[in-house]
Amino acid sequence: MKLLRGIIKSIDTLNNFIGKVGAWSVILLTFLVVYEVISRRFLGAPTIWTYETITMIYGFHFMIVAAYALVHKSMVSVDILYEKLPLKKQATLDIVTYCILFFPFVISIFYVSIGYAQYSWSTKEVSTSLFAPPLYPIKTIIPIAFGLLMLQGISEVLKRVYILIKGERYES
Repeated sequence: MKLLRGIIKSIDTLNNFIGKVGAWSVILLTFLVVYEVISRRFLGAPTIWTYETITMIYGFHFMIVAAYALVHKSMVSVDILYEKLPLKKQATLDIVTYCILFFPFVISIFYVSIGYAQYSWSTKEVSTSLFAPPLYPIKTIIPIAFGLLMLQGISEVLKRVYILIKGERYES
């Protein structure tokens, strides 16, 4: 039981830390949007680099905080029937749905995105715009984000196993 709690705590701690670090990217994103609006609307001098930079930072933010959202149960779910079930049946249903729906999706995206990122690095891929920023760093975030999401899925399944063993919710 101690090992189970240790694994859950380690994964949750990792994703909490990365999620909090990733959340700070919103500040940079906000400054860039404000800068672009001011330079375009008030100074009449739009930039060629801010649109793509904003898109990449938003993509980074959206992907890197996904596991953090799962830790804090911020994902959308419909619990109309689920909440009426006893705790152990909820845990069993969660384990089944994670195994049938969540893991196949996350593992397949993780696997495909590794090749996608490797190819991007091997060709030193850049955007086709005039700005032409490198794309390989942002494409590397995809397998990292899905790897973290997969780890968090493992943590969530272990929390349900804890419920089945102890009969109570896991409290960190």
